[in-house]
Parts: sequence; C-alpha cells; structure tokens
Amino acid sequence: MVNVQQWTGREASALRAALRMSMRVFAEHLGVALRTVAKWEDLGETTRPRPDTQAILDTALARADAHARARFERLVFGGSQADGRTADHETWTEDIDRVIVCLSRQDFTFASSLLNRWLGFHNPRTFDPKGQYLYGRSLALLGDLQRDQGVILGPLSARQSYATARGLFAELDIPRRVAQIELSLAVVNEMAGQLGHSARQYERLAADERLSRRDRARARLWVGTALSKEGNNEYATTVMATAIREFEGLGEPEDWSVAHQKLALAHRGSGDLTRALHYIDIARQGGTIDSPMQRVRLDTAHGHILLSDPATRNDGLSVLDQAARMAQQYGLSHQLRSIEGIRKGQRG
Repeated sequence: MVNVQQWTGREASALRAALRMSMRVFAEHLGVALRTVAKWEDLGETTRPRPDTQAILDTALARADAHARARFERLVFGGSQADGRTADHETWTEDIDRVIVCLSRQDFTFASSLLNRWLGFHNPRTFDPKGQYLYGRSLALLGDLQRDQGVILGPLSARQSYATARGLFAELDIPRRVAQIELSLAVVNEMAGQLGHSARQYERLAADERLSRRDRARARLWVGTALSKEGNNEYATTVMATAIREFEGLGEPEDWSVAHQKLALAHRGSGDLTRALHYIDIARQGGTIDSPMQRVRLDTAHGHILLSDPATRNDGLSVLDQAARMAQQYGLSHQLRSIEGIRKGQRG
C-alpha cells in the first residue's frame, strides 16, 4: 500500500480528490475545519499540516477502499509508482471544469493548484490517449491563466504552454483543438506587439473550417483589433462590423458586447469620439458583466475614450483609477500595463 512520508497540501488535496469528496465533506470526514482544507487546496505543497493532522490523514488513507487508494497513488505519484499509462479521467475532467470556472472569476491561485496537480508530476507520454488529451486541455488552460496574468513570453509562459498543447493535439489528430490553440497563439502575438503577424494569423483562422462559427467570428473581430492598434482604423471598423453581425446571428450576446467595445476604440483611434461614445455605451448596456476581467477591460476602454476629450478628462481618469484598482486586486498584470500606458500617453 502507498505511504506518504510527509503530507503537504498537495497530497491532502489529492486524497480528497481520490475519495471524491467536496471540501466540506472532506473536512467533516477528517474532523478538521473547512478553512484548513481550503488552505491545502490553495497553497498545495507549500503548506504542511500539523503532526496531529498528518496522523489523521494517514488514517484516512489507510481506511480508504482499494479504488480510492489507487486513484490517490496515480494523482500523487503518476508513473513513478503507479502504472502511469492510465489516469483518473473522471477526477481530472472534474478539475478541468473547476479550472474553467476559476479562470472566469480570475481565481488564479486555485486554478493553478488544480492544474499543477496534473501537470507537475506526470509525463504525458505515459498516459493513454484520453489522458494525453486531458493533459493537452490542462496545458491550454495553463496558457490561458498565464496569458490573463500577462506572462506571455519565455520558457514558463503562455506561448510555451500553448505550443506544447498544440503538439499534443496534433499527435492525437484533433484538428479543432489544434486550430483553437493557433488562435490563442495569435492572441499572444498580438499582446506581444506583433500586430501585422497576428492580423495575418487571425485572417487565416477566420476562414478556417476546423474552427466553430463562433471562433471564426472571434478571429475576424481580432483582425480588426490588430489593425486598429496599427492605426488602420477605417478598415478595422469594417471588419468589426462584420463580426458584430455574425455574433448577432449566432446569438452570442457577450461576444456581441465585446465587439462593440473594440469598435468604440477603433472609432476613438480615428478621432470620431461621438461614435466611440455611442458604441461604448452599447457595450456597457448590452452584455452581462460577470467577471473582473470583463469589467476591467470595459472600464479601461471607457476611460480611454473619455480621456480623449478635454471636457471629460477628469471622468476618464476616475474610470481608469477604478479599473486599475480592480486589475491590481485580481492580479491582471497585462491590463495594469495597458492602463499605465494610457495614462502615460495622456501625460505625454
């Protein structure tokens, strides 16, 4: 039977997952506080339970049935002590679903701990095809997390995570996933300032049948975004208007709202502040703002437009300050850099 020499939050979280218990039920099962279990989940291997709790965890593992112990062994040791060619697909899939929710709320700490549970201790080549697929999905989500935090270049970055995921999906012959990763890589290139290159990537993907109609419409919208950043605002507004019609036809209110936000910025870039204010008002009223990221992006765009008119400059600074506070609160580094760039532009 597997033994744990030193329990950390990582092993404790793996035991909870292996027992298929919620955090609340697991806390009751062990007789510890719910906040203790939450701490294990958040801090992972950087936290160690007290000696008396270590003994409680030993007992809980010893009393688990054979299936739960096998799941625990695969979660903690991967290919080093377990078979390694299989994984607990059900638990892994559940964790991926939880990561998606965490990222929508910008809960990066918990999302990272869930992903590292699977990515940090396994070699994907030891998994069966289903496990390799889940590994690729986890890598893509890690790329999303790194991108949202502004870590886009370098060996431990969104670009690296996406590139590795693309290689796995290509080996598994899943064209749709490969194309989705290529779309994410185009976003990274745009964030890195490679506007012409990213615009060409978006334009190609906007006609790529491997992608869904929604993803193709998003690629078309992002063509306009890259062009607008290059100063080609007239053509950008035409492309964005086409994307808006596609989102409307698809019944995608959030994408429709985001597209109006980007269209507003393109009109600001061309000097048409009346249209810019018109479209940013549509964006503010037309979608459900249910995440800090959406709020920060919308407020940043609104503040940028208001700053462009001396009569509304103070209002613009106030809106940008509000966006900066929220970006700071949720660790949205890329958004903070954008806000500071807007402020410097006004000071200059």
